[in-house]
Amino acid sequence: MTIENRDIVGRALATLIETGDVDSLASSLSEDFVHHRSDSTTSTKAQWLARVRAALGPTAGMRVDVTHLLADGDHVVVHSRRWLPDAGPELVVVDVVRVAEGLIAEMWEIIEPAADTAANTAWWDAAAQRLAVEGAATTGGTRSTAG
Repeated sequence: MTIENRDIVGRALATLIETGDVDSLASSLSEDFVHHRSDSTTSTKAQWLARVRAALGPTAGMRVDVTHLLADGDHVVVHSRRWLPDAGPELVVVDVVRVAEGLIAEMWEIIEPAADTAANTAWWDAAAQRLAVEGAATTGGTRSTAG
């Protein structure tokens, strides 16, 4: 089932990316499909498809590279990099998709402009720096490179 689900999601996205055929995408979605955004908003199938149709004009010519298509049970994760046309920003996108009965039933989408990565991970870098300083203090300033 895992490979079948990965193929269902892969075909639906490839068709949309290659042809812009929203009706073909719609046939891959369950009637009770729900789309989730990182700001906690949700859309129904009809609402999300309307947004996809509206976005196709401004994103025509967008380059999409799917870097990972991973499946586990009824979930598929798609990691992609997207470049908007006319020198628009590079985006990093992660979609977590749930497949039920051969159709895409739910999708969670996280979109981050690649240029914002440093600002969005500053807390992580600061924590790592603190750990490095604390580690150096507890080892007398020496670090082992043995491994």
